Amino acid sequence: MLLSELKVGDTGEVTSLKAEVAVRRRIMDMGLIRGTSVKVLRVAPLGDPIEIFFKGMYLALRKNEADGIHVRKTEDDDACEQCRSKHARRRYGWAR
Repeated sequence: MLLSELKVGDTGEVTSLKAEVAVRRRIMDMGLIRGTSVKVLRVAPLGDPIEIFFKGMYLALRKNEADGIHVRKTEDDDACEQCRSKHARRRYGWAR
């Protein structure tokens, strides 16, 4: 499954990166590597860009960049426990 196929609120685990060399390097430098849990936060009305959350970081990706990231959909139980508290702080202005 591709990252761009996940719906808002879905979580997944990165299984592989098949993006262009330059894009792949930038994505991996930011810490989005195999085994990383990601959560889709927002998708623009036309599907481009997609905002994701992983490792305490928010990242917006173009749809063609997200098409190069393969994920395995996971349950929301504890895949992104850290996400819940961070999203609440950000949404309600509690961010430090």
